[in-house]
Amino acid sequence: MLKRERAWLAICIMLDVAFFAGRGRTVPGADIADRLGEARRGIEPVLQALARAGLLASTRGPKGGYRLARPARDIPLDTIVACITEEAGEQEPEEVTGGGLRGLVAEPFWEELEAGLRASLARQTLADLLSRAAAAGLQRPAAGPLNFAI
Repeated sequence: MLKRERAWLAICIMLDVAFFAGRGRTVPGADIADRLGEARRGIEPVLQALARAGLLASTRGPKGGYRLARPARDIPLDTIVACITEEAGEQEPEEVTGGGLRGLVAEPFWEELEAGLRASLARQTLADLLSRAAAAGLQRPAAGPLNFAI
């Protein structure tokens, strides 16, 4: 279903960056990998695909990392999935040629499920997921260090 694991990982990465990167701040790839329980090497191709698609911006150097390339409200979830599935060369499913239960019942049913999933992803944005995080009581980190100079 839509290159399940890579699509899921891409959405999780984008949510992590949206949640932890403040204005002008970046999130290091190693921190993203740690929070997601993934190997840095394992998420790097996904980070690169998201950056090539214009969804993430990256900064090099000791204070480098990733940030959203555009506002979270302007990033539909289906766009995230599309950049990953296109990057992986995923093709549309071939026409069902076989008969029997699989070809006449199971495969058309599975295609309906995928179409419903794509439609649901198209209706949701990264901002919607951030709203869910807030509703769940998760607090975003402060934008920067507080300065109490008197």
